[in-house]
Amino acid sequence: MITLLHDNIPFPPLEQALLTPNGLLAAGGNLTPARLLDAYRHGIFPWFNADDPILWWSPDPRMVLFPEEFKISHSLRKTLRKRVYEVRTDTAFKQVMRACAAPRIQQTGTWIHEDMIAAYSALHRMGHAHSVETWKDGELVGGLYGIAIGRMFYGESMFSRRSDASKVALAHLTAQLHRWNFGIIDCQMNTPHLASLGAREISRAEFVQRLQELIHYPDIASPWHFDEHEFVA
Repeated sequence: MITLLHDNIPFPPLEQALLTPNGLLAAGGNLTPARLLDAYRHGIFPWFNADDPILWWSPDPRMVLFPEEFKISHSLRKTLRKRVYEVRTDTAFKQVMRACAAPRIQQTGTWIHEDMIAAYSALHRMGHAHSVETWKDGELVGGLYGIAIGRMFYGESMFSRRSDASKVALAHLTAQLHRWNFGIIDCQMNTPHLASLGAREISRAEFVQRLQELIHYPDIASPWHFDEHEFVA
């Protein structure tokens, strides 16, 4: 059985998460900024369909990307060197979320529904949620968004309308997070695409141990501004 949350009920210990489906910990509660930030500080994230109750997860193992381990392919490096796209941060947060929510091939529905967009937009106004965007000729063509607490970044979703557009955003994000001494980008679940970019699994116990160190650093001031990055051969 999973815990049913009400407004004042705290999250249960992560060890109570189910094995199948992997990491399901609790249901119910709300998506207030306080509840969301408490969840992320404990290694928990929401993931649910629009017609379902709020579901809270903490899988084991956990897919993560260490910023210094991001893999840049030869073709992506060429794109980065040519500066095919303009990279911006925090200029179109809600647009990025809506683009991430758009239907994709072999996918029905989306977990990025209106309640999630409203909740994460509130975190964006507070300086915790950020977008990294790629633009071409004034058009938003790719990007990603996520949550930052201390020196921990929780990647939520990304999208691409042009070749390498989301990967360019991720390359700039990992480079800047490395400069800022961020320790981990949380990727939540294992996918072949994330693995191809350098992400790997670690145990939930190791994830939480690292998390508790990283979240206590001071937050980077919002909105974010990235340094210029040189992606050399």
